[in-house]
Amino acid sequence: MKIGVFCSANDHLDPDFFTLTEELGQWAAENGHTIVFGGTDKGLMDCVARAAHEAGGMTIGMVPSKVEEGGHVSRWLDVHIPCDNLSDRKDLMMAQSDLFIVLPGGIGTLDELFTVAASASIGYHRKPLIVYNMKGFWNSLVTLLDDLTQKGVIRGDWQRIIQVADTLDDIKKIMAQ
Repeated sequence: MKIGVFCSANDHLDPDFFTLTEELGQWAAENGHTIVFGGTDKGLMDCVARAAHEAGGMTIGMVPSKVEEGGHVSRWLDVHIPCDNLSDRKDLMMAQSDLFIVLPGGIGTLDELFTVAASASIGYHRKPLIVYNMKGFWNSLVTLLDDLTQKGVIRGDWQRIIQVADTLDDIKKIMAQ
């Protein structure tokens, strides 16, 4: 399975996020899954790629031209797919991935999460989308989505599109469904 991973390219995060991300990358590789990611050599992006690569797994990086120009391409790429911009990267990652896991991240990660969720909500795909709620990182997002549902701007149950996992074991259970 090709697992699209959306996450932070920031190196200054809770060290536990790196430990949990490394665990995910290693587990994915050991179980024959490919990591599809943003191709950057920073933060959790580079961490998941390194862990998967070092455990013998395959990594596919969608690398925007600005990342190339800045010299921040991950050295853990097995397949390097250049793209023009962030929109292209999202489109390529959606096409390449069988499911998505969202790790801690900021504006870019939220953009990716909601692009995939919105595409699923109107029927462009039926690929699982999992928010990995490491140490409660996404609790405020869950609260926001519940609030938006209560206010009537999200139709139906948002959890049919976005599933929340607190542990790697939760991710494994969701993937087994």
